[in-house]
Amino acid sequence: MTPLIQLELVKKECERWSKEGVNITFEIRDNRKGYKAGALREGMKHSYVKQCDYVAIFDADFQPEPDFLFRTVPFLIHNPKLALVQGRWEFVNAGQCMMTRLQEMSLSYHFMVEQQVGSSTFAFFGFNGTAGVWRISALNESGGWNDQTTVEDMDLAVRATLRGWKLLYLDDLKVKSELPCSFNALRSQQHRWTCGPANLFRKMAGQIIRSENVSLWKKLYMLYSFFFMRKLVAHILSFCFYCVILPATVLFPEVTVPKWAAFYLPSLITLLIALGRLRSIHLLAFWVLFENAMSLLRTKALVMGLFETGRVQEWVVTEKLGDGLKTKLIAQEPKEEHHVRFRDRVHLLELLVGVYLLFCGCYDIIYGKRTLFLYLLLQSSGFFVVGFGFVGKYVAAASY
Repeated sequence: MTPLIQLELVKKECERWSKEGVNITFEIRDNRKGYKAGALREGMKHSYVKQCDYVAIFDADFQPEPDFLFRTVPFLIHNPKLALVQGRWEFVNAGQCMMTRLQEMSLSYHFMVEQQVGSSTFAFFGFNGTAGVWRISALNESGGWNDQTTVEDMDLAVRATLRGWKLLYLDDLKVKSELPCSFNALRSQQHRWTCGPANLFRKMAGQIIRSENVSLWKKLYMLYSFFFMRKLVAHILSFCFYCVILPATVLFPEVTVPKWAAFYLPSLITLLIALGRLRSIHLLAFWVLFENAMSLLRTKALVMGLFETGRVQEWVVTEKLGDGLKTKLIAQEPKEEHHVRFRDRVHLLELLVGVYLLFCGCYDIIYGKRTLFLYLLLQSSGFFVVGFGFVGKYVAAASY
């Protein structure tokens, strides 16, 4: 769904409620400074905000249930130390294509395990930027919305935590949303989701260490588990080990990798991730191949974020088709274009890695004494599919 259609939908909905006597206002800004952080910061400047204690935030494709505020605001009212209450994402178009099914597997694990563990154990997690209610006083005390990185949501969650505020995630509070089904849109999203946290870690690590309002154990969790392992090491390990080092072992017979490191431990981790969405467990092999192929993009974005190079501040809106919203306005949207230029679909780095894996696989068949070629040939095909853009749907991305 294009931004113009999204705005028109919101405007018409506000007009409908206004006619029914509800105090509602439709506001837009006339510039793009600061991207989403800038838009949120601008929105908080309006006079009517001073009359409110809380602010609910939803991206354009989110569809909260009518009782969303009744299920979130009481937590904030009865716990003055609580800054944020966030719900879980559910996806209306998870079955649209293979790519959306694979995304659902990853995000289900993220919410069911990562967010819930952080919330219940340390009252800290990375705010996902939507489907949440913030206490305005906590938001202001923490410095408000900051556009120093492309993850203004995570940035605010970290700063609020360093001020002594607590965050709460509710796994049973589900909010419908939409997954990107365009591969270009997914690439832009994953670049931002990887580059932003790495850049934030670079800028906030020192403040976390020096904070006097956070316990030592909570600092260790934020620095080691939340940032270092999940936002940095996980991406580098996936690409370097499974797409570079392991394939290279077929060229050097004297080098062996223990089976527990190459197969048993990764298999256990993969099965644990699948628990987040059991209905897709039969897609595990495809999920592994796809995630390994995407790890190249994430590793590149991570390096950009850590060293503040290249497209470190790039913000491209994740384009959605509006499949979950059955409205006449969406029906008027132009049909998606299937005749995409070949050069717009080709990703050279992925193709080069695919060639490398294919070479290693063929070498293992001819000269090797292992069965690693089975994985190498499958993984090389995964990189070729991604490299030629034969995944997802073809929808042009729009800048925010």
